[in-house]
Amino acid sequence: MSTTTTIAVNDVELVVHEAGDPANPTVVLAHGFPELAHSWRHQMQPLADAGFHVVAPDQRGYGHSTVPRDIAAYGIDQLAGDLFALVDHYGRDDAVFVGHDWGSIIVWQAAMLRPERVRAVVGVSVPCVQWPAPPTELMKMVYTDRFFYILYFQQVGPPEAELDADPRDTMAKVLFGASAAGVKGREMPTELPPMEGTGFLTQMNAPPALPYSGPEGPWLTEADLDVYAHEFATSGFFGPVSYYRNLDANFVRLGEVGPAQITMPSYFICGEDDIVRTMDPTGPERMRTTLPDYRGDVLIPGSGHWVQQETPAAFNDALLGFLRTL
Repeated sequence: MSTTTTIAVNDVELVVHEAGDPANPTVVLAHGFPELAHSWRHQMQPLADAGFHVVAPDQRGYGHSTVPRDIAAYGIDQLAGDLFALVDHYGRDDAVFVGHDWGSIIVWQAAMLRPERVRAVVGVSVPCVQWPAPPTELMKMVYTDRFFYILYFQQVGPPEAELDADPRDTMAKVLFGASAAGVKGREMPTELPPMEGTGFLTQMNAPPALPYSGPEGPWLTEADLDVYAHEFATSGFFGPVSYYRNLDANFVRLGEVGPAQITMPSYFICGEDDIVRTMDPTGPERMRTTLPDYRGDVLIPGSGHWVQQETPAAFNDALLGFLRTL
């Protein structure tokens, strides 16, 4: 069984879910946007049973963890620093870092910045990227005056007002919308709507009745949605959206540091119907040529963006398969 504690690290307090014997090798699970440690509920015990000490925080800005009000508090030094401070808290020199979505960005960049602290790294959904220029500049070149959610999130005020208005409705739409069933049930527009007057939820269909189901059966129940709704009603969305507001600052911070620093074993897991695949289709191929000890990737059939929730058995098989090679 996993336990939950609040741990003071790096000038914030994080709510941390933990399973397994602390004497065992540590695996840190970093969630994405807009998620929680709850997103890893199907991984905690299987990893503990396989001989790992598993640590999954609600990261800064999320749930009942500290929500700094300064945008700069969500830069990569702070986000990666929180995870390293958790490893320190448990008296370890290093850990295996597994990140999904934004968590994936954090663990790839953590591995570049402090490779000696990272025993191995697993990206989920989002491949390792080295941007050739500040990310939002490139996005503006591509999308011009059309809507793209990351550019929308650069505005302070409107995005959090939209998402905060009804956290339960927000989470129901987002969790269904990026799932395999949500992606398959949506026609992709031939032309993107204008940025002006369009919101993050504007183009999302009304979700079906719960539970949401995937290839392995129901993956999101009423009780699960209650957890997400309650936690986001507590934290709001300022913190989560502010991760995106640091993309350009993180680009500057990383400077010349790149994928060549990721000399430890690395791995990638993605759902076959993950919307991120359409945004970065050459990610796995790129990692094969740029990461020094890249040990492969798994594409999970019938799974969307929330791969560790939609297809937990297939995901756990893939992750444990990699961890056993270490």
